[in-house]
Amino acid sequence: MGSAFNEMGEGPEHSAAYAEVARWLAATPPEELAAKRAEAEYLFRKVGITFAVYGEGGDPERLIPFDIIPRVLARAEWDRLAQGLSQRVRALNAFLADVYGAKEILRAGRIPESLVLRNEQFRPEMEGFAPPGGVYTHIAGIDLVRTGPDDFYVLEDNCRTPSGVSYMLENREAMLRLFPRLFSRHRIAPVGRYPEELLETLKAAAPERAGPDPTVAILTPGHFNSAYYEHCFLADEMGVEVVEGADLCVENDVVHMRTTAGPRRVDVIYRRIDDDYLDPRAFRPDSMLGVPGLMAAYKAGNVALANAPGCGIADDKAIYPYVPEMIRFYLGEKPRLANVPTFLCEREDDRAHVLSRLDELVVKLAQGSGGYGMLIGPHATREQREEFAARIRANPSHYIAQPTLALSTVPTLCGDAVAPRHVDLRPFVLSTRDQVRIVPGGLTRVALREGSLVVNSSQGGGTKDTWVLEEEGGPPAQSQSQTQSQGYISC
Repeated sequence: MGSAFNEMGEGPEHSAAYAEVARWLAATPPEELAAKRAEAEYLFRKVGITFAVYGEGGDPERLIPFDIIPRVLARAEWDRLAQGLSQRVRALNAFLADVYGAKEILRAGRIPESLVLRNEQFRPEMEGFAPPGGVYTHIAGIDLVRTGPDDFYVLEDNCRTPSGVSYMLENREAMLRLFPRLFSRHRIAPVGRYPEELLETLKAAAPERAGPDPTVAILTPGHFNSAYYEHCFLADEMGVEVVEGADLCVENDVVHMRTTAGPRRVDVIYRRIDDDYLDPRAFRPDSMLGVPGLMAAYKAGNVALANAPGCGIADDKAIYPYVPEMIRFYLGEKPRLANVPTFLCEREDDRAHVLSRLDELVVKLAQGSGGYGMLIGPHATREQREEFAARIRANPSHYIAQPTLALSTVPTLCGDAVAPRHVDLRPFVLSTRDQVRIVPGGLTRVALREGSLVVNSSQGGGTKDTWVLEEEGGPPAQSQSQTQSQGYISC
């Protein structure tokens, strides 16, 4: 792994996007930064912005660490990313429609048939069924990493139930409160329209019979889920109900929500429950989280589900290497965003390469998430590498491997000093039949431990506000407070 690209720049040679931030850091005493960090923690604690960490003793609810130094992108950088993100998600939706329909990409031999049809994430229940509007992944979170001034890579696609957008919105609100002067020195693209655009996206997915004002609800597994705060936050911001499985019932293939005024028909469900637990009649019969008969109502065209069941096949890490081919096959375009080179351990040659270079590679579970089940070879012990080698030999199809990239760094407040830390970026992409929308920025996740490349909050990472600078002539920063979320809302 080579030296990391510093997005702010070194010494007096700061990037233009970071010029004001660099001046602010140089002029602000360390004790003032520390006081602002404490104030930020107080705000987040007061609201109760927590996430759950499973498998550990004690109280699993924790504050997600928030770093007060923003990550800054120039508008030209963002525009290139947005074009690539839109292209990628359009191709992923086309892939989902195809593999549950005509399967043309499989017949053409562009993707191995067995890799799709025998994949645990492939849902035969979805074959031959087209969701309302023909959109499968309405909300996608695409993880990006940077290695140089113009070098961005897609690290993974999240097409099922991507989380983290509430942190993006709350981080912006915190920065507006904590640093209004710094904010006013920039023209920063607002992110506060996301809940409104999400609601428009969900309503656009409704069955035609629902009319111009369909009823939308968020289906949550409940308060023990790690993203429960986000479910409640988004429901409040959109003005819709957050419900659990027991709050819904299906009669004659129609979904109703129990309310104090009696049953109310539901037209669109933004589900934050995994496929397996969505409907005990269709998937796991022991599920206590889902809604019996929900899939029958969905297939009858009486309710829309966002995202559609079966989207997991599009974000499986073994499918990921083929996304550039999807773009060429379905869109007839050259991919705008590159993949990280990936080795599939189920292939004999790839497996031999991975096993011989475990000290150089990152190994991941093909269906893993949250930083679990991962080996970062250069930072692992000999015993850990030997353990992973045994796992790969025992279940080669469960693992993929990638080079250890030198992720870019941004200035981060670490203790009493500012130091570079590695980051990634998760923009959120909203899709309807006719449009792809992306609010400028996304969630920057930062590896707070020195030298660490793991940014996941479950593995000790934190978050930052992501500023996309408008070009000269854009709206002044002072007016943007009117376009952000109107304050902290807790459930």
